[in-house]
Amino acid sequence: MREWFNKGTPWIWLNAGAVAISLVMVVGLIGHVAFNGLQHFWPRDIVAFEYAEPGDEPVQVLGEVDRSETLTARAARERGFEVDADEDLVTRHRIKRGNRDVTDQDFTWYVEENMSEWSYPDDAVRLERREWGDFYGFLREVRVGDEVVADDDGAWETFERLFAENRPRIEEIGQIERVEIGAVNAEIEEIRLAQRRLAMDDTLSEEDRTEQEQALAEERNRWEAEYDELAERRNALLEEIRRFQVMLETAEGEQVVMALGDIVKPSRPNVMNTGEKLRFYVGEFWDFVSGYPREANTEGGILPAIFGTVLMTMVMAVFVTPFGVLAAIYLREYARQGPLTRMIRISVNNLAGVPSIVFGVFGLGFFVYFVGGGVDQLFYSDRLPAPTFGKGGVLWASLTLALLTLPVVIVSTEEGLSRIPGSIRHGALALGATKGEMLWRTVVPLATPAMITGLILAVARAAGEVAPLMLVGVVKLAPQLPVEASWPFIHLDRSFMHLGFHIYDVGFQSPNVEAGRPLVYATALVLILVIIVLNLTAITIRNHLRERYRAEGD
Repeated sequence: MREWFNKGTPWIWLNAGAVAISLVMVVGLIGHVAFNGLQHFWPRDIVAFEYAEPGDEPVQVLGEVDRSETLTARAARERGFEVDADEDLVTRHRIKRGNRDVTDQDFTWYVEENMSEWSYPDDAVRLERREWGDFYGFLREVRVGDEVVADDDGAWETFERLFAENRPRIEEIGQIERVEIGAVNAEIEEIRLAQRRLAMDDTLSEEDRTEQEQALAEERNRWEAEYDELAERRNALLEEIRRFQVMLETAEGEQVVMALGDIVKPSRPNVMNTGEKLRFYVGEFWDFVSGYPREANTEGGILPAIFGTVLMTMVMAVFVTPFGVLAAIYLREYARQGPLTRMIRISVNNLAGVPSIVFGVFGLGFFVYFVGGGVDQLFYSDRLPAPTFGKGGVLWASLTLALLTLPVVIVSTEEGLSRIPGSIRHGALALGATKGEMLWRTVVPLATPAMITGLILAVARAAGEVAPLMLVGVVKLAPQLPVEASWPFIHLDRSFMHLGFHIYDVGFQSPNVEAGRPLVYATALVLILVIIVLNLTAITIRNHLRERYRAEGD
């Protein structure tokens, strides 16, 4: 036994077991997140039943079974349910009824023993709406203006046809509001700023001032006329869509009239086969990752959050890599090794343990208020008091996270430099190379894989940070992406959405937590996938560089 221990075999098995347990935990965590997030997009069947507690009139219920659980009869009574006194255990089901504008709540618990037998009506419909969440009911009539064009059995086919015909109009309205009107407003704002700069310029003669004011006024009138044209076209499309309406009936028999333009996606899950459900599932997930959020972020997509996360991480990498590498090269190759250098290394290591919110406070005070405010005073004084760089944005968030992850890059690069044999340095110097040539042509290329390793760790940490971003640029809902088709294309001064903050907002700040819970898991899964993709990209570059310099060394 002593010989077995002396050989180190137990420690090998211990390490292998720890690695295996870690892998199981990681796979289990990702699997749990994926299961709870991806099942949200599958079209579940709609159930109908009568529910009546003892002594109450039965009510009709229609919706999706969201969750089921078994609890004791005593616990059920404490939650306000009337159950049989002889029962020890009871099962209750949480039904997603939707119709929040009618019932004031999306989800309701029902005890199984008070339910009638479940049925799955073929004519039950689920409508994803732009407001008020999902609607569950029965389609009774399709109207065009004041005329009923289809009812009962033929209503669904007519509705599908009219919905498909009006989908291009709805998309055109979105394009006008989100892109075209936004571009015109940006041009009008630039003219307003030019007029303000002109009014503040005391060097112009009265004649030149009048001529330029007239030119700006004509330019402003032209853009305002284009804005009026776009608004008129949007209103015409809205008016055309408002002509199409549907009359629906809830499970309780209440009639609801809904405009076709308020409906995002209709479905009848009870009559879908597996192939149709799979196509619907893929379409729902694609809309989630490529769409824009709605309903306080509890509905719609997360494209702005994905874009903001990736852009911020890439800008952060651009800043942190050169600064971290240069700092590590100086500390390792140029600085005299003594008490001061050791103190700097200790400070860098301690900096990695500082809570991230402290970096956020520093970024807010230094980058946003001091640097950004100074930039506004020097270059954007005509826009004050409205700040341009003196507020949170992609640039300041990226710089803050660059400071946060800088110690990781420095330590990793130093480790890589320390592993380069001294014989390589001595050989380069013996051949007549200067110290700079020896470093930049021999040592640094060989240490590049270690630098990329530091970058991988920095990206993995920065992409998931939330606390500092809340102070330096991230917002609940960004009206515009930080990019556009006009100069300067990338607007690093704009606030942005972030997947991590989106998870926090939907999970803890949402007015409808139950409806947003599946989106928390789905967004978390997307964040994990984004981090994996970014890391795999960096790993591929690192492996390429490692093989390249290994081949050159051979």
